[in-house]
Amino acid sequence: MKIERVNLYKPLLSFVGDFSISQKKWHSANNIVVEIIADQGECKGYGEGAPRQYITGEPTESISKSACKRICSFIHEDTFPWELNDVSQIWDFLDILPKGSENNAAICAIEMALLDALGKAQNKYITDYFSKDFYAGTVHYQATITLGNKQRIKEISQLIKKLGINHLRVKMGKDFKQNQETLETVNRVYGNDCDISLDPNSVWDRELAFKHIPLIKKYNVKVVEEPMMSDNPALSEFVAVMRSVGVMLMACHSATTLEDMERIVSNNHYQMVNVKLSRSGGFRRSLRIIDYLRTNKRFFQIGCHLGESGVLSAGGRALSLLSGDALCCDGSYDQFLLKENITKKHVTFGPGGEAGPLDDPGLGAEIDKECLVRLSDGAPIQTISNPFY
Repeated sequence: MKIERVNLYKPLLSFVGDFSISQKKWHSANNIVVEIIADQGECKGYGEGAPRQYITGEPTESISKSACKRICSFIHEDTFPWELNDVSQIWDFLDILPKGSENNAAICAIEMALLDALGKAQNKYITDYFSKDFYAGTVHYQATITLGNKQRIKEISQLIKKLGINHLRVKMGKDFKQNQETLETVNRVYGNDCDISLDPNSVWDRELAFKHIPLIKKYNVKVVEEPMMSDNPALSEFVAVMRSVGVMLMACHSATTLEDMERIVSNNHYQMVNVKLSRSGGFRRSLRIIDYLRTNKRFFQIGCHLGESGVLSAGGRALSLLSGDALCCDGSYDQFLLKENITKKHVTFGPGGEAGPLDDPGLGAEIDKECLVRLSDGAPIQTISNPFY
């Protein structure tokens, strides 16, 4: 397969409604989509990265530009496989790329596009390029309850219950009374027939974290996801209390690289890690992280970024299928979140949160090229041509 050019798109993905977390109210997302054109247009591959300010620390207005610059820089590496015939060429290329969380969204987008194109050329589903030691035939997704008023929480809880999902990830904020009302409302809808994880997105301080302990006990919360910043001196104390009542703490924003995992294992605050495909740098880096967690007896879940299109949702599905020992999976919200998708079909879970492999080779998601171009202001923001043509 001969790659002729690589196009970069920046589609604006608008949400059906707003999605509020403790740090921000989201109405849309801007991700980067990589399109690989090969064999005179007969073969195309797509990948997506979700660069986020809270991961890289870069100014919001320059996040996408930085990701695009990194993608262009990586594609100009001598090892980029313009003539792609075997998956080992992709691994050789990826393994020379720089470490660091700031590079991961760009690497994820390129890796996915290469694997998607190769899979289509070889008529293979993307999971065929990885070990099947922990492969699962189906995935069962949890569902997230956003911040909101009592009526909105009630409506979301009722919808999730109607879908037959009872593993809930409940967003928490700085307002204790609102958090209490949220948990009370969820409990009124579900009773005790659900497993609850709380996600404050690191905004709690010591006082607020400890104030929530009675609620955590009362509603039988199983997991608290990164309640405060990892450098907060009160974290160790809170960890000890949580363990005494059988609650696990899960690392999220502070867990982006293999080096982060080594620190997490060393300081022993977190028993669980939320692994996200884009944030961790694609399949190869994510699976290395997961293998490290397995070796060091840490639990993990497969997570997602808010505002993923069907491309990244398809990637998350494949990673989830390869990770049958994950405690839970989060993602495939396309149908419920996006006004328009850039895939012809939504990549969404079914009743009970259940989902399986997608139908087509590569990532398994067919792109709606017209929609991708239209949502990207009519054209790619960058094109890199094969220098050997």
